[in-house]
Amino acid sequence: MERAFDTPFGRLTVVATDDAITKLAWRDGDAEDTPLLREAEAQVLAYCAGARETFDLPLQVNGSDFQRAVCAAMSAIPFGETRQYGDLARDLGVPAQAIGQACGGNPIPIIIPCHRVLGASGLGGFSGGTGIETKVQLLRLEGAASLLI
Repeated sequence: MERAFDTPFGRLTVVATDDAITKLAWRDGDAEDTPLLREAEAQVLAYCAGARETFDLPLQVNGSDFQRAVCAAMSAIPFGETRQYGDLARDLGVPAQAIGQACGGNPIPIIIPCHRVLGASGLGGFSGGTGIETKVQLLRLEGAASLLI
């Protein structure tokens, strides 16, 4: 099941199983109507409007235990704050490069805030939307733009 909708960051499609969000992608998709998909759209749009700082949705990260651990670590980063790849690497006992790869493989960006993870000497990457430009827009929305100056 999937539902596509427009945001200031581009057209997004949220994908769900019967009981959990499994993916958010920058692409067009169907407009299925389920309570979970409607709620996910409403929460993402409220976030984009600056009216929501956290998400309250059931999520299912399909991937390795490591991918799920990195997604949990990213989810713990508060709105408007950032961490470096090295911070998460230290916490999880793995190389920073592995964190970067896991961030790039995040299946539910925005809701799982991989945009809040930065490189030691720059923004790092971002696989959604228009890449780094979208990451900068998300950080600005959260008031973390002072890091970019």
